[in-house]
Amino acid sequence: MMAMQPLRLLITTDTVGGVWSYTSELLRALASRHCEVLLATMGAPLSSSQRAEVAGIPGLTLKESLYKLEWMDDPWAHVDASGTWLMELARDFNPDIVHLNTFSHGALPWKAPVLMVGHSCVLSWWQAVNGTAAPATWEPYRQRVQAGLAHADLVVAPTYTMLNALQTYYGPFREGRVIHNARHPADFVPRAKENFIFSMGRVWDEAKNIQILDQIASRVSWPIYVAGEQQHPNGGQVELGKVRTLGPLDQEEVRDWLARASIFVLPARYEPFGLAPLEAALAGCALVLGDIASLVEVWGEAACYVPPDNAPMLANVLQNLVTRPDHRQELAAAARVRAARYSPEVMGQAYWQAYNNLIAQADALSWVAPKKHTFPASKWQPSYKSTATTGL
Repeated sequence: MMAMQPLRLLITTDTVGGVWSYTSELLRALASRHCEVLLATMGAPLSSSQRAEVAGIPGLTLKESLYKLEWMDDPWAHVDASGTWLMELARDFNPDIVHLNTFSHGALPWKAPVLMVGHSCVLSWWQAVNGTAAPATWEPYRQRVQAGLAHADLVVAPTYTMLNALQTYYGPFREGRVIHNARHPADFVPRAKENFIFSMGRVWDEAKNIQILDQIASRVSWPIYVAGEQQHPNGGQVELGKVRTLGPLDQEEVRDWLARASIFVLPARYEPFGLAPLEAALAGCALVLGDIASLVEVWGEAACYVPPDNAPMLANVLQNLVTRPDHRQELAAAARVRAARYSPEVMGQAYWQAYNNLIAQADALSWVAPKKHTFPASKWQPSYKSTATTGL
């Protein structure tokens, strides 16, 4: 009897930020499946720690590039060149599924079903950060993203909030689904907690809103440590003077800081899912997060929420947690329980099912013109409410 051929997946990813963490976790979750993966990277060279994260994954072939990402300055020559490169890889690899973690490449003439993941986008980022629509200079980006999404056979987002944003700014597209991101609990194990507050993320990114911590550090009795890149990829440096900056950390260093931190704070203005809070929750930290729909959707009552630009309230919430250890520990325990639902096993199974469904539906879906689907409200509007913390 002839053995079944492995499922062949061409997956694109970028090496800048959380998309890489998502990708490496997914690859490990798929490792036990009968598949071969060609991983094409863009954005920046892989670091040694990133390379170590995927080393030894069975059936994985790594192809690296330095092409600019579509949200970077003047990227389109790079995006077009990377599209040509991807089509060459696909010709040689002959994938059964193309899994894109970029938007523009969805419009390429793929010969296999396309699953596209919308991790974030510039237009929703701009609205959340600036309170206004993105300027006309982003129109080429909008058109490219819209075309990519329209050609995808399945659009996946990590939250309903993000899926709705993609429909709002670029829809309609053929089919949408939420598959939550994940982190493995064995990688983030709590240790004896110490008296400090920790935050991490791209310090230069206004969406993370980490700079507000510098305004309130003197009003909180515990030190606040901040890890993350302060140098913007397009130039410019963010300077922080009152928090204790750690610079970029590798994964082992992140795990160590989270394991010892008592409180994790991320007063984000925009965070479509938030892998950093998930890692912190698994490591036993109490969570203080920006009061935005996506984070409330993910964490429910297992976190404290503060309006992103309310510095006095943020200082008050943090100081209350500092002085109330019982409540802090209860909050940390609730976050850890909540985090268990975002497991690699669940994520891997959801993607595996999506891949196989796309293959089974290929004749019906692959070349149908994009049309607007009507989705049940329960798929697009989860039951959650804003719970901004006004006191503890």
